[in-house]
Amino acid sequence: MKKDFFKYQAQTTPHPLAMEVSHAEGCYIYDTNGNAHLDFVAGVSACSLGHCHPKVVKAVQDQAAKYMHVMVYGEYVQGPAVKYTKLLASLLPENLQTTYLVNSGTEAIEGALKLARRATGRSEIIAAHHAYHGNTMGSLSVMGYEERKSAFRPLIPDVRFIPFNSEAHLSQITPKTAAVILETIQGGAGFILPKNDYLKKVRERCDEVGALLVLDEIQPGFGRTGRLFAFEHFNCVPDILVMGKGMASGLPVGAFTASHEMMATLQDNPKLGHITTFGGNPVIASACLATLKELTENQLIEQTIGKEKLFRKLLVHPLIEEIRGKGLMLALIMKDEALANELVLTAAKKGLILFWLLFEPRAVRISPPLTINETEIEKGCRQIISILNDYKKAAC
Repeated sequence: MKKDFFKYQAQTTPHPLAMEVSHAEGCYIYDTNGNAHLDFVAGVSACSLGHCHPKVVKAVQDQAAKYMHVMVYGEYVQGPAVKYTKLLASLLPENLQTTYLVNSGTEAIEGALKLARRATGRSEIIAAHHAYHGNTMGSLSVMGYEERKSAFRPLIPDVRFIPFNSEAHLSQITPKTAAVILETIQGGAGFILPKNDYLKKVRERCDEVGALLVLDEIQPGFGRTGRLFAFEHFNCVPDILVMGKGMASGLPVGAFTASHEMMATLQDNPKLGHITTFGGNPVIASACLATLKELTENQLIEQTIGKEKLFRKLLVHPLIEEIRGKGLMLALIMKDEALANELVLTAAKKGLILFWLLFEPRAVRISPPLTINETEIEKGCRQIISILNDYKKAAC
């Protein structure tokens, strides 16, 4: 199977990890040799409830037996999507009431950018240096890494960049600006948190000039930081909220949410202002609904901060320079890139799944399922410390 994997399935890097997966359950992935791998990555923050959570599996099976795809998005009333968006609205601020369901985070970014331009009649988009919002052409246009974009230019015009966490650059948001798009917590850059009320100050500047604020919660959303959405930590409510990854515990989905009035601008002049065939798919929406109910009814979100404290307590080592992030969205910042690579690759051989971040080469991702327990945290952290101790001894 591995030979066929390399021959027939397109690759994204020259050297994928290429584990042959047999099955997965809870916080473990099992390879075809029967080895269990403790998962500290959760499919890059996607598997909120771990692998094959029984309530999600049942919701998917029940719905698949009733109906799957029946019509393009927005034409038929399909119970799972309606129930899900209604529950989501009840958990969000009043200005975030209407949700457009799509297939991925990057498609949700595309829809949000279109909505911002349509609603304001302006074209300029301001994004942040070192931002990552996805890889389709619009999302790539607001990525803050030129070396990742240059091969695909020309991209969409009228995009400008400002430094994240720099209040001095907020004057670049002007009456020409349709929207400012920011990750609530910068992901690919190394899990960078906003500081000194930065998001609140961006919100105030947007209000001054009539620009919209788009917050990308694709990664920190759905409980990963100890709140349902990370913006709740920072006293800042966006005009458009973008989400994805952890929505459906491992199934492909994304969404963007705004006011009912704003979202209505996509209905006419022109009609079909945004359209998707499979968005709002009833099987996926059922998984979303089961995930959201489990997150909000069983203290998992509240427990996340305590689990973060345990990680920070156990992962103290001279070779770890700092731990960035919040909740179960953590990044170990190592002394150099070589050590980060060694930790990820050695851990993989020892049955612990770690991973990298996109743009910070010294970072090692820790974003396990929110269902991870203390015993599993302790087991994985012991493995990390053991690897680092071995590395330190070998270097002496």
